[in-house]
Amino acid sequence: MLGIRQCGLALLSLSVGWPVFAAGPGVWGEGMMVKVRPDDTVPGSSTEVRLTAARDEFASFQVALHGGDIGLEGVRARLPALEGPVVITGPDVTLYRQAYLTTRQASVPGQPAGRWPDGLVPDTDEVARETRNAFPFDVPANEARALWVDVHVPRNAPPGEYTGTVTVEAEGGFQRQVTARLTVVDAVMPGTSSLSSAFLLSPVQVCRAHMGRNNCSSAELQPLLTRYQQLALEHRLTLPSIFLRAPWPPPWSDFDAAWGPYLDGTAPTRLSGARMTSLEYEGPFLAEDLRDFTEHLRQRGWLDQAFVQIGDEPPFGSTFEEVHASGELVRRSAPGLRTMLTTNSIHLRNNGLEPLVDVVVPLVNHLDGTEPGFVGDQGATYTQFLSRPGTELWMYQSCMSHGCAPGSSMPENLPGAGWPSYLVDRPAAKARAMEWLTFLHGGKGELYYETAGMLPTAWLDQYHFNGHGDGTLFYPGTPAVIGGRTDVPVASMRLKLIRQGMQDYEWLKAVSDAGDPDFARQVARELIPTAWQVPDDGAAFDAARLKLVQRYQELTEGNPLAPRMGAAPAPPPTQDGQVTPGTNATVGGCGAGPGASVAGAGGLLWAVWLLRRSRRSRPRLRA
Repeated sequence: MLGIRQCGLALLSLSVGWPVFAAGPGVWGEGMMVKVRPDDTVPGSSTEVRLTAARDEFASFQVALHGGDIGLEGVRARLPALEGPVVITGPDVTLYRQAYLTTRQASVPGQPAGRWPDGLVPDTDEVARETRNAFPFDVPANEARALWVDVHVPRNAPPGEYTGTVTVEAEGGFQRQVTARLTVVDAVMPGTSSLSSAFLLSPVQVCRAHMGRNNCSSAELQPLLTRYQQLALEHRLTLPSIFLRAPWPPPWSDFDAAWGPYLDGTAPTRLSGARMTSLEYEGPFLAEDLRDFTEHLRQRGWLDQAFVQIGDEPPFGSTFEEVHASGELVRRSAPGLRTMLTTNSIHLRNNGLEPLVDVVVPLVNHLDGTEPGFVGDQGATYTQFLSRPGTELWMYQSCMSHGCAPGSSMPENLPGAGWPSYLVDRPAAKARAMEWLTFLHGGKGELYYETAGMLPTAWLDQYHFNGHGDGTLFYPGTPAVIGGRTDVPVASMRLKLIRQGMQDYEWLKAVSDAGDPDFARQVARELIPTAWQVPDDGAAFDAARLKLVQRYQELTEGNPLAPRMGAAPAPPPTQDGQVTPGTNATVGGCGAGPGASVAGAGGLLWAVWLLRRSRRSRPRLRA
């Protein structure tokens, strides 16, 4: 026994005396649904990422780096192309360096403060096509950094397998590679989103952020605003209020020249034919001006895209009397111009507003909520309103999802669950969820009150309405900050995640239109049981999307009569014995019909293989 103890002591002494080897830097592939924070990221080991996309769809992933015990200096990265049936390269492949926003307190209890990835500095920007200062950069010892990669699948790219290699290099001969494997499926995603959007933007904030003052002329601002619109369209969103309000009316010839291509779908965007899905009336509430605006847009064929807000969240932002007066004025002087109101079904009905509103926009918290009067799915309370032709239900989320008053919070935001959120310091899944909920509730559009609320200070501070990033989705890409010669907008990571939600909506709609709406709804509901139970698990979103992709392929492969993605849905059933699309007699294959929880065991294996906001919200910001 003594000998054993002595031997043990000898071994212990030997182990203590061994040298400690430094952990080297690491590079690995990561999906888009992880936020790689500098201080709490454990190095990964994957050297490959797998992607699936339709033609004219964006696929995104990350390349993460860890400095190990010695760090990295002079990091550069490149992805020349993805090769397959054709070569995907040039403007269709973009690399970004992730910039960090430092928070001093959490937007939602339980989330850590500190550095959060959000701003995406491009290697070559998407709008002016100029080289920026994404590279080189350093990775300090014992910290992590990450790159974001966008791949746009050209509309004419054949289906098939594509492969590309991201090469990461640093000083001292350091080099690592991550392989991206992309499966392009036989589907074409529409360049213009099927889900309308109105993400507002204040021109005065653009003026402040890029010019450093409040009084920019139209000639100064217009080129900048068109760049913001282009970048928004490439993220499947519309900025409906980006032209100046003075003089009014605008010179229509100048307006048409500047904004006609974006309303017609002929602007130079990577998404084929992408056009604005909304245009807001920004003039005074005078009969003559309303009539002039409406007639001009009618002549140009843009009236279906236009709307006017006749109030804002009554009785808070507007009184009900004001809403009535505005709505009646529009009905008299500008018939055909859609009216929009941010309110819920209770206010709409109790105040006699239904005949005056065409687009009602309730808070997500009032459509599927937890407070008295709004508990559970409230969709049925909008049935009477939606029975009138020309009416639509849109949705929006706000600081009510995290707590608008300083120091307040919403108790539903528990670890692993909570409301959709466009805040910087929330899990990536929260920013992707809104469009899934819009689909579940039959919404036709999404409204967001502001995208440049804190644009002048976006790189350093976005704390607004008790949350980091509330009302700010862009960064000002000035040459002083990102290099190059031309001022451009810079996308946030949250903007990319919202785009992914818009693309998810296209798959949900495609499966429904192709004949299995029950399956699409079930996949969405299994992912998000209620609007306040959005999971933190980003991989669950990826898996749900892949189920939709597979189901769409099952419904369309070998069936030339099945409606294709982006096409008009099938006509309603006739009375001659035909079966309504979506029933078991119409579709076959695994997962067909109601009650199928997955697309069969093969579908699960296929998915596994491919994965590795006080009641009162804030008033709108105006120029």
